[in-house]
Amino acid sequence: MDPRLNLFGNPVAGKSLKHLVAAGKALADSTLPAATRELVMHRASQINGCAVCIDMHTKDAAHAGESSTRLNLVAAWREATVFTEAERAALELTEQGTRIADAAGGVSDEVWAEAGKHYTEDELAALVALIALINALNRFNVMTRQPAGDYQPGQHG
Repeated sequence: MDPRLNLFGNPVAGKSLKHLVAAGKALADSTLPAATRELVMHRASQINGCAVCIDMHTKDAAHAGESSTRLNLVAAWREATVFTEAERAALELTEQGTRIADAAGGVSDEVWAEAGKHYTEDELAALVALIALINALNRFNVMTRQPAGDYQPGQHG
């Protein structure tokens, strides 16, 4: 598959992506656990069908020590026994935040309250920002049909 647009070669897209990547680096400095960040980015990318981000976040998470079992079960996290209650809350928030147009009112009060039981206000802010960020990056890649499979762990970090 050939991409519709060279995202890093185009000055407008490249400049936009530079700022999004910087936002991601700022979120990496938050107290939100790294494993949670990777699970969130992986799940949103699955929902959005973003092969580039699925490739990247699967490989980065595995490189950081995440188990293949957990990575393989992210799409079916509700039925899996390998995720903590905090991770489940983050994954549910991710799904509702990613599918925001599918539900009148967006994220439910129940999902927000459950996430609030497991994360500080700063961590919730990081979760919200991360979910918004990965959805933006997914849209860049999906709309321009970026090919996947060649990513090497740490390539963009």
